[in-house]
Amino acid sequence: MSGYLVPFEAAESEFTEKRSRFISHIWRVESESEARAHIEEMKKRYYDARHNCWCYLLQEGGAVRYADDGEPQGTAGQPMLNVFQREEVVNVCCVVTRYFGGILLGAGGLTRAYARGAKDALDAAGVSCVSLWTLWDIPCTYPLLERIKLELTTAGGMIENADYGANITLRAAFPLGGAEAFAPRLTELSAGTLSMEKRGEDFRPGPREAR
Repeated sequence: MSGYLVPFEAAESEFTEKRSRFISHIWRVESESEARAHIEEMKKRYYDARHNCWCYLLQEGGAVRYADDGEPQGTAGQPMLNVFQREEVVNVCCVVTRYFGGILLGAGGLTRAYARGAKDALDAAGVSCVSLWTLWDIPCTYPLLERIKLELTTAGGMIENADYGANITLRAAFPLGGAEAFAPRLTELSAGTLSMEKRGEDFRPGPREAR
């Protein structure tokens, strides 16, 4: 399984087009039920809005859903969905709420506005790549703690938690190749007295990527 892009974090954005107010929200989701819950939340929050248009698409199972919520067919949900398909982002749910400003935008204007709403929200959220990470227990002495943390971060690793006793055990995760880069540094720093132990692997989002 290769990596895939997801929203880095939940976000919102807003703009006005010919007096119509467009409010966008975006989330990373793992299931249809989670996406539906966000959609219902927005419908309740913006109950007085003319339209709450939405879309979501999921990596697992390939679920793709969208709704125009009263806008002319094909002018809202599909343009929003197209943004995420073009950007190759999955596990995403987006709702664009419109407060009608009294001026008709036409089919082309609506299509551009809803696509902009989705894109602005995605830009605000950022993206990260879900890929295979390896999980490790790393023994550490107190004198070496700060140096080992620095080397671990340099290798792209992330410390999830730590057990403190006579010595320390760091629970860490590394992206592909990170553990192999870090292991010899651990050996060098500890003069061969410390070695890390693998405890599993997991697919998970990485840091926010530059776009």
